[in-house]
Amino acid sequence: MYAPLSFEERLALLVEQECLKRESCRVKRLTHAAGFPQPAEMEDLDLSSARGLERKMVRELAQGRWIEQHTNLFLLGPTGCGKTYLACALGRKACLSGMAVRFERTSRLLEDMRMAREQGEWVARLRELAQVPLLILDDWMRDPITPIQAQNLLEVFDDRFGNTSTMIATQVPVTDWHLRIPDPTLADAILDRLVHNAIRITLEGESQRKLRCSQAVPSV
Repeated sequence: MYAPLSFEERLALLVEQECLKRESCRVKRLTHAAGFPQPAEMEDLDLSSARGLERKMVRELAQGRWIEQHTNLFLLGPTGCGKTYLACALGRKACLSGMAVRFERTSRLLEDMRMAREQGEWVARLRELAQVPLLILDDWMRDPITPIQAQNLLEVFDDRFGNTSTMIATQVPVTDWHLRIPDPTLADAILDRLVHNAIRITLEGESQRKLRCSQAVPSV
């Protein structure tokens, strides 16, 4: 294979192979560190009109310019409609582009922040979250939160505002978010940092989990 090549050509080929190997390792590290709950791929998305997904919009989001522009993204819709899968697919695509991503269940993040305060690691945790280009929060506002949890979220979003992007996946309509935050002042501040520069996608259709289960179970 290498015999017909000159020294310079062989060296260039080896350098190219090493670069590809390092890039592959980097993508694997980013994907592992992101903590995606499922191995979603953009190519496997169901972009049928019945789901409320516009093919052009999804393709534009996959390019990642919205992350570079520090725009937020809301994935809305009923339980099981595929919000988490779409979030993971977009997040993985960002990793393939070399961006660091963090996937968090909102309830687990809130518990993690509580423990960080108790253990004296709050400032370090805030700094860590502030530096992630894309933070994905799943099941946003599904469970009731306390004023202290709301304050913690405000500090996270305050550090991230204008510098990074946050993707939120939730079955709770945006119009209900304010009511689910116990302190109106904190609610105003949190939403002010999330809503005004956000792209919204509303997914529709039957539960994808139900469809997958029905396909997996043989008829009798």
